Amino acid sequence: MTTVAFLGTGTMGAPMVRNLLAHGFAVRAWNRTRSRAEELAADGATIAESPADAARGADVLVTMLLDAESTAAAGRAAAPELPAGAPWLQMATIGLTGIAEIAEIAGELTLVDAPVLGTRGPAVQGTLTVLAAGPEQIRDQAGPVFDAVGARTLWLGADAAHGDGTRLKLAANNWVLSLTNAVGESIALAESLGVRPQLFLDAISGGAVDSPYAHIKGGAIVSGDYTPSFTVSGAHKDASLIAEAAGELRLDVAEAVRERFRRAAEAGHGNEDMAAAYFASFPGASG
Repeated sequence: MTTVAFLGTGTMGAPMVRNLLAHGFAVRAWNRTRSRAEELAADGATIAESPADAARGADVLVTMLLDAESTAAAGRAAAPELPAGAPWLQMATIGLTGIAEIAEIAGELTLVDAPVLGTRGPAVQGTLTVLAAGPEQIRDQAGPVFDAVGARTLWLGADAAHGDGTRLKLAANNWVLSLTNAVGESIALAESLGVRPQLFLDAISGGAVDSPYAHIKGGAIVSGDYTPSFTVSGAHKDASLIAEAAGELRLDVAEAVRERFRRAAEAGHGNEDMAAAYFASFPGASG
């Protein structure tokens, strides 16, 4: 039985752990807030006291933490406990600077840059898309882990340090974050014009400009249900990574999107679903 050290059991990580367990992996789980990892004990996970404890005796390391800083700290502690050549599957969104730092920390481990596309729903269903970059020789070992948590894996290159997975993830996230804000703005505009928000969603339904994602996030706004699949604060973090990666490239919409997430977070919506960027449209949001 392959043992996976899984670091980061939050909104995305916890269902990923459950899917790994369901596919026959042994999982040693760690989370900075221990209670969130302890919930997985009933599913069969072993709860670790520290990243080093999780990695000790494991065959594979998976990191699914919020940002580059927390990933680097956990990785530094865990890496020395794994055998040389063991795969480190870095599956969170940590940006280009972050993956370069992780590549240095990895040392004798075999790093795979493998961020995922999808939010909590696909994570629960095991239908994430894995955007992977890593050496050919590690793919047979990494593949079953990816298959347990995702519906498909796109292998993009052999050099994890170059971050081909991260590069594609940032481009895809730019689209997702922009669409989320476009839906929120359109619903806010409809309301200000005296139009019921649901009519906007009905109007685009089935047409060339329709999108299932518009109905997911628009439905959350119409119902007022901001149970997080991905939080406003997390979205702001990703928007900042996109801005950093863009360098001198002008991404006017992306910059406006980042500002909207900032205002929504400062208005008290940081821990709500990123659909709550909708609130940035109103004068009460932080300037």
